[in-house]
Amino acid sequence: MDLPLELTFREVEKTESLETLIQEKVDKLERICDYVNGCRIVVEKPQAHQERGNPFRVRIDVTVPPGHELVSERGPMEGNVQEQLTHVIRETFDAMERQLKELVEKQRGEEKQHPQQMVVALIDRLVPEEDHGFLRAADGREIYFHRNAVVNRDFDELEEGMGVNYDEEQGAEGPQASSVRVVSRPSAG
Repeated sequence: MDLPLELTFREVEKTESLETLIQEKVDKLERICDYVNGCRIVVEKPQAHQERGNPFRVRIDVTVPPGHELVSERGPMEGNVQEQLTHVIRETFDAMERQLKELVEKQRGEEKQHPQQMVVALIDRLVPEEDHGFLRAADGREIYFHRNAVVNRDFDELEEGMGVNYDEEQGAEGPQASSVRVVSRPSAG
């Protein structure tokens, strides 16, 4: 999944190098938290005649489920007037990374209190042409699931190796998941 990104430049020339730097930093945010559902970035030069402080403002606004909004901003009164825009962008993203890491650590700590967020199985096999797949439970059992059991993603977006939790019931041919919730992406191999 690519993080939804809104990037705005105001009174600052939009260059390929700035866009590349910002995209690299956004990719890093996505590696820290792969379930961010929005990222808005504004890069601007609000005052043309400024005697102190850097002339740029960079604001990053990130939304993370279930209802968190994180903001990192570096304004014109911070730093010195000679400060390069790339430096201001990096510092603003560094501050956002710290906030995001702190939130993710807090949420992971809450997993122990909220079993619905814990990974208890991995998607082992998908059979999209037959609208079903199989989970590999922590105890090694194979659990069948139908595409209609997936509650927080589209079946066609699933990947083998994704972490899930599920509600199990006994089906006609053995254990099956009545609901499947994706809680993590497959680790990069």
